[in-house]
Amino acid sequence: MDIKLMDQIIHLLAGEEVIDVDEESFLLFAQDIPSNNLGMLNPRAPSVEISINGNEYTIHQSPSLLSSHRAGGTTGAVLWKITPRFAEWITNSSNPLWATSLLSQTSTVAELGTGISALVALVLAPSVRHYIATDQEYVRKLFRTNLDANASVGVPSSNSKAKGKSKGSKSSKSKSNSTSTSTSTSTANPADNISFTTLDWETDQAASLKECMDSDDVHGQDEEEEGEEDKGFDLLLSCDCIYNEALVAPFVRTCAEICRLRPAYVASSEEPRPRRKPTVCIIAQQQRSPDVFETWLRETMREFRVWRLSDDVLGEGLKSGSGYLYPQSAVDLTAIHKYNNNNTDYAFLFTSMGGTQQEELLQ
Repeated sequence: MDIKLMDQIIHLLAGEEVIDVDEESFLLFAQDIPSNNLGMLNPRAPSVEISINGNEYTIHQSPSLLSSHRAGGTTGAVLWKITPRFAEWITNSSNPLWATSLLSQTSTVAELGTGISALVALVLAPSVRHYIATDQEYVRKLFRTNLDANASVGVPSSNSKAKGKSKGSKSSKSKSNSTSTSTSTSTANPADNISFTTLDWETDQAASLKECMDSDDVHGQDEEEEGEEDKGFDLLLSCDCIYNEALVAPFVRTCAEICRLRPAYVASSEEPRPRRKPTVCIIAQQQRSPDVFETWLRETMREFRVWRLSDDVLGEGLKSGSGYLYPQSAVDLTAIHKYNNNNTDYAFLFTSMGGTQQEELLQ
């Protein structure tokens, strides 16, 4: 993938470049955005049912854990509203990430702050080679429960809309002892292609993420051809993890460190190309506090260049005026393109914004 191709991808994905943090924040928060509570789908329900691309997922939650006083936070104990919309968008075949082959059946994906739902992993894993979900240790048990509960759900198509409804009791979906999703017949993914590992943004080293994978999964075809270990990822994503201002800097730093794990572009006189595809970083968040948003954007722009995406890229479910947390121009899907000193190392970030709420999230 050469620089000219990367420029074409930027042109396809990007609108105006974001230059001024204060101006961008004003444009977003000046909109008449309806309150959407804290953004949880139904924090009191033991389980919720979600339909994505024609497939039904049962997601088990822990209302008691959410309302507890656990040190280190409890927000990962339930499903958040933006996650189903993001899961549908990222798996849509018309998404530019797939159209440009930045994502493919051989991709390796990492998620920060996955929470208990495992929903994005369940939806995306059948289309990629390996998926690593990360969070604090307390979400591990329910994360695995949700993988098992939805192991038999079919691979999603790309045309249905996401929706959710609460259930008063846990559903009896078919169970499996496996901790992975079902495998698409159109991919060569292994059956066990979802891993969970703990990752503390403040204390842990991002370079160790792939240690939780089997050796056969770590070494892909490109690495065999290059003869060099690849500790990086094709996609890094996170859904609704930006709410605590104190964690913004560690979060952004972790994103940047993971993006830098990929070996840089090496130009050859015969065939200029990068040793690996660029890392794509996708951060989906609900619009709440202007102060937190400005802190995040300012910190992010120290590591990345930022663009705003068009409604055409966002699609019907996320574009302006969609009526689902994103009225008028309340959606901000931002592409962030990071260059190293010789303009050859690439990463992108897309950020979906919607629905404001001034209340503090549960700590």
